Amino acid sequence: MPQSPHIERHFTGGETVRDVVIGMSDGLTVPFALAAGLSGAVGSAHVVVVAGLAEIAAGSIAMGLGGYLAAKSDAEHYEQELARETEEVKTIPEAEASEVSDVFASYGLTAEESRPIVAALRQRPEAWVHFMMRFELGLEEPRAARALVSALTIAGAYAVGGLVPLFPYMLLTQMHSAFQLSVTVTLLALFVFGYVKGRYTGAAPLRGAMQTLVIGALAAGAAYLIAKWIA
Repeated sequence: MPQSPHIERHFTGGETVRDVVIGMSDGLTVPFALAAGLSGAVGSAHVVVVAGLAEIAAGSIAMGLGGYLAAKSDAEHYEQELARETEEVKTIPEAEASEVSDVFASYGLTAEESRPIVAALRQRPEAWVHFMMRFELGLEEPRAARALVSALTIAGAYAVGGLVPLFPYMLLTQMHSAFQLSVTVTLLALFVFGYVKGRYTGAAPLRGAMQTLVIGALAAGAAYLIAKWIA
């Protein structure tokens, strides 16, 4: 009886999901806390909107720049290690071959079992270097334009998340009603975001949803109470 071919489906968007999570989590939380704090101190929805939009602009730029610099740092580190491994393969091949054997030993292979694999790698210097990068150092080659993509993704996710708590203040002129709607909508968005994040990252979705919800609620609640007390 013919069997259908086994097809493995693996999630490959880890970097993008990480950037979206970084941007969206801060985008939902920080402007939410700012809006809540201003709601406790001022009586104008317009002031909340203006201040919130200014914060979203500044936060998006800062978060995007942080993501860009982090990705650039990762790429520079990879290139430095790649150059070092390439030089070591040329100048101290015996030591590098011994390190390959150590890698296979960590997977339970004996020296006798790994010897032909080591010999084959020594005939392919480029593959040998990339093997060492991946299995000795645990480094993956960064994708081209990774830094720019990371910056834009984080900044965009921050802006999208930040607009959620501000949207009610754009729709309603009555401060109390806008504040109540903002709290309801943002807490729901935090719960949904935490749940989806858990599904994509492999964590418990419900626990992730509750953690995200609680963190956002605590930040906004603290900001509101402090502003109310000072005002």
